[in-house]
Amino acid sequence: MSEKTISPQAGPGEQPSSPAAAPAPLGTEDAARAAGNGRAPSSTLVNLISGQSKPIPSNAFSASMSFTWRALLKIKHVPEQLFDVTIFPIMFTLLFTYLFGGALAGSPSAYLQFLLPGILVQTVLMITIYTGMTLSQDITKGVFDRFRSLPIWAPAVLVGALLADAIRYAVASLMCLLLGLVLGFRPPGGVAGVVPAILLILVFCFGLSWIWTLLGLLLRSPTAVQGWSMMFLFPLSFASNIFVDPTTMPSWLEAFVNVNPVSVLTTAVRGLMAGEPDSSAILTVLLISAGLTVVFGPLTMRLYRTRN
Repeated sequence: MSEKTISPQAGPGEQPSSPAAAPAPLGTEDAARAAGNGRAPSSTLVNLISGQSKPIPSNAFSASMSFTWRALLKIKHVPEQLFDVTIFPIMFTLLFTYLFGGALAGSPSAYLQFLLPGILVQTVLMITIYTGMTLSQDITKGVFDRFRSLPIWAPAVLVGALLADAIRYAVASLMCLLLGLVLGFRPPGGVAGVVPAILLILVFCFGLSWIWTLLGLLLRSPTAVQGWSMMFLFPLSFASNIFVDPTTMPSWLEAFVNVNPVSVLTTAVRGLMAGEPDSSAILTVLLISAGLTVVFGPLTMRLYRTRN
């Protein structure tokens, strides 16, 4: 029967009698395990911590383009979002041309020459409200907070969404113009007048969209954003020179119509498409667009950074 060797207990102040009882010295890897959570740091983590390998942050342009592409991908996966930029232009053009054409100009074809530039303006203006609605949906779903936590240029989220919407505005303009050409609209200014007219509309709508983006941050639901936006857009679009000449209106209404920014934009677009550019109206539209961007852009970005 084998005997078990029992090493005697060391008394106070005495060293252990057996070398096996002495603790082994800790190596570098063992020390890392003891100091941490039981796992030695990998070489990649060490490099990241020591600053030898850091990811390159995206610049303002690339970040904005990424969010622009994200907005376009949403249209790819949900094609119904193109309903407003395809069906609305067709519906508005057909409805107003054949509803008011005979009464106001004697025939729909004659009225179309006056109406189409205005309908083009109204169609794109109505679509701008979806900028604020889309932002409000992101806030409701929690995507908004995730974007704000990313180490990117802060305005990229909003700028990317606005650039994507500018593409949607261009599609709506193209649909409206193509339908007008099919119905008989012939712009005397030709391509040289039509292209600057569409670009002027896009510039104005880009500035106007900052207002709806601000509403998207302030209001609690997409429905509220839509309601407030339409409350402003309806008077501006219908109390304008889009459908009739302001000289046929009462004097008090004519005075409002003449200073209405939508009327100024419509006058500038009509002049460009007619081959007779109104430099005063064009300059006024550019100044209004710049003013909207300068005023509401910083306000929106400040609220975007501080919103809880």
